[in-house]
Amino acid sequence: MSTHTDADGVNHRARASEAYRLWWQHDANWYQGVAARFGQETANEINAEAMGKVARHVGQRVARLYGPIPGTGDQRKDLEELRRRYDDCGDRMFPPELRNASTEIEDDDLIVLTLRRNFAITMVRMAGSLEGYRCPCTAIHAGWSEGLGVSLTENRAESCLRDGDKACRLLMRIATPVAAGSEG
Repeated sequence: MSTHTDADGVNHRARASEAYRLWWQHDANWYQGVAARFGQETANEINAEAMGKVARHVGQRVARLYGPIPGTGDQRKDLEELRRRYDDCGDRMFPPELRNASTEIEDDDLIVLTLRRNFAITMVRMAGSLEGYRCPCTAIHAGWSEGLGVSLTENRAESCLRDGDKACRLLMRIATPVAAGSEG
């Protein structure tokens, strides 16, 4: 997407950014409305369910784009390919300018996602709803994994920005071998 203004004076990148901000405002207001009417627990459940569905769709798109994980027989190499696909999923769902995230492989079956900045936490904090808010991170990772055709044996947050930690550290332990369930 170009950052230049077209003949009609429209900067399409700026317009897209504005649309994103408006949808995020909608999402925040929607969450607040559900929490006010039905309770924050219900808002958290619906939010996680919706995010999981979007994540599954994103994982499916990434799987179609790249095809099956090759299944080289080298578990570390296959896990590295899967790690790159999780990064692609994250970049498709959350613009890099709104988060600071990285992934790394630990052990023979563990991918760790570290978030040092997450715009959702910032927005929920600003709305005054942080106390009862529950992050949908594990629902997102479950959706990505399902979409990518990968089974997780562990999916949990070890630390969370929401709790005041310096970073979210999210653990995704992959059922091995990686390529076995990666039909996309």
